[in-house]
Amino acid sequence: MSTAIKFENISKQYRLGVVSTQTLSHDLNRWWKMNVRGQEDPYLKIGEVNDRAHKGESEYVWALKDINFEVQQGDVLGIIGKNGAGKSTLLKILSKVTAPTTGTIKAAGRIASLLEVGTGFHPEMTGRENIYMNGAIMGMTKAEITRRFDEIVDFSGVERYIDTPAKRYSSGMTVRLGFAIAAHLEPEILVVDEVLAVGDAEFQKKAIGKMQDVSRGEGRTVLFVSHNMAAISDLCRTAVLLSNGSVSYSGKVNLVVEKYLSLNSSVSYESTWLGYKAPGNRDIKLRKVYAIDSEYNPIQYAFINQRIGFCIEYEVLVSVPYFTHGINVYNNFEIHLFTSHDQHDFDRKKDIKAGNYKTVVWIPENLLQTGEIELSFACMRYNPFEVLFHERNLIRINVLEVIDAATRNDNYKADLPGLIRPYLDWDDRITVNI
Repeated sequence: MSTAIKFENISKQYRLGVVSTQTLSHDLNRWWKMNVRGQEDPYLKIGEVNDRAHKGESEYVWALKDINFEVQQGDVLGIIGKNGAGKSTLLKILSKVTAPTTGTIKAAGRIASLLEVGTGFHPEMTGRENIYMNGAIMGMTKAEITRRFDEIVDFSGVERYIDTPAKRYSSGMTVRLGFAIAAHLEPEILVVDEVLAVGDAEFQKKAIGKMQDVSRGEGRTVLFVSHNMAAISDLCRTAVLLSNGSVSYSGKVNLVVEKYLSLNSSVSYESTWLGYKAPGNRDIKLRKVYAIDSEYNPIQYAFINQRIGFCIEYEVLVSVPYFTHGINVYNNFEIHLFTSHDQHDFDRKKDIKAGNYKTVVWIPENLLQTGEIELSFACMRYNPFEVLFHERNLIRINVLEVIDAATRNDNYKADLPGLIRPYLDWDDRITVNI
């Protein structure tokens, strides 16, 4: 497989608040060092990483610093990271919207980019005219654009407004038409930023399906930036994690996403609270939540063929009417997997006295997918239904693949798709008399 894009030592420096150095002394110094003395740009040696969480001292900031990686032809690469990590800057350099301070990008083929709402659109031109203009910019002939025109309009869903000036389009209409143009005008490389989030759910699903067709069916390369980890995981095969302008992790998409979520999660495998500010409400306070194995030993992780118990300890501060319990379980992409409510019979006429209590809920073995799962806990009443409180992000534990060869089933392995991974019973080879 050949290389479609190669990023070599890409860095981008900005001076805060201005364009260029904007002082005669800086510009003369740069010109003298570089053009007369043949030395490198002196301002490349100064500046700080782009960490927006802390106040810096330097007026120079590195939005990107020494970016090096390759994208193979036909691959779908996800680029993820916090806001300000450098994702959009990297794509703008690839799309030649801005130039790098240092480094080069080698790209094989035409690049179609959808970076911001309205990128590449002339507001006074109609949708029809913008389609032809974008195609011409990409080097396509009028005949080639005409051949794809109906397909573009049909995909975008803006046929009624195709002869209306683009300045009258809503942001959603603009994105729909912009993506349709970028995806259908046969670029070798398709670059899509978070802009798809502007579209509705139906269009997002449609756009992701088109990107899959472009990469898998047509062998073209896609770079996709999103904060939607489910979309990244579903679409991409590999991913790059940017942090403060540098590549902090790269590899298979599931591993990179897990790394990103773990770095941004403050939830641990055990939580303990003391005092009145503990989670809950004014009458019920959570005191401790932790995971246990089948022998009631606290655990930090579990295997897929292992029964997992979640132990919730709470304090009832004053005598209160009856209540019951419920949990919600989320995966490492923050997708809600399932809900379970307490099945015990409660005497609705009996109050629960003040004191310390504990409840344990068990998740059976061979149900969960590998990766991290997160637990939320709620207390509620029925008839009428009332949620007393619901606390998210209580604890998080890792579910691991079975490593014991004696109990492992090689047909039941970690790369199986799906949100859960139940080990189901099959009655096979049953003879049917017809």
